[in-house]
Amino acid sequence: MSHSALAADGFTRVFGDELRPLLFQAIGETFRLVGFTLLIGGALGLLIGVVLYATSPGNLWSNVWIFNGLNVIVNIIRPIPFIIFITAIAPLTKTVMGTRIGTEAAIFPMTLMAMVVIARVVEQSLVSVDPGVVEAARACGAGRVRTLLTVVVPEGFAPLVLGYTFIFVAIVDMSAMAGYVGGGGLGDFAFQYGYQQFDWKLTVVVIALLVILVQVGQYFGNWLARRARHR
Repeated sequence: MSHSALAADGFTRVFGDELRPLLFQAIGETFRLVGFTLLIGGALGLLIGVVLYATSPGNLWSNVWIFNGLNVIVNIIRPIPFIIFITAIAPLTKTVMGTRIGTEAAIFPMTLMAMVVIARVVEQSLVSVDPGVVEAARACGAGRVRTLLTVVVPEGFAPLVLGYTFIFVAIVDMSAMAGYVGGGGLGDFAFQYGYQQFDWKLTVVVIALLVILVQVGQYFGNWLARRARHR
């Protein structure tokens, strides 16, 4: 089939019987990539971010060794473009996951990258909490753990929600890039059946689906952040 013919029937291909099952499969893979990365990377990133905040100089558990160690790791990994990062740690991915290709294999580097980015976002969100509130809680006799869990984290909840919303968008972007190295998902679908077959209409459909996914996540995150501010 000529390139012009492929472009002409792009919408028919993606919405018809030819590619529709593969499109639904790609959507499911994207949800798995984004969902598991946000869940695992979000939890680990939250933990690391809280530790970064708590061990920073002059804070609740000030510890220069822990803080500097975590800070260096985050600063090294965070600036690396994801498409380079996912290929650079391919040997580690194969060791841990047993393969470097496929949706499950792509979740590993996505989780690592999301974890360090989220850690920095969490730290910055908690740093924005008014130190006077923390000092007041400590002056009232609250222990360090209680101050952290009942004062710092709740006060920083709205910025945290906005930070996680930003990370959600970044993870969707990572899931699309993972397709270029066999990670599956909508990125892989668009690359194989759109870009490689010169079908721009199919690519437009995939872009529209990704935009809808991002907009839904952004709307929910903004709504939750507004609720947190007005609590």
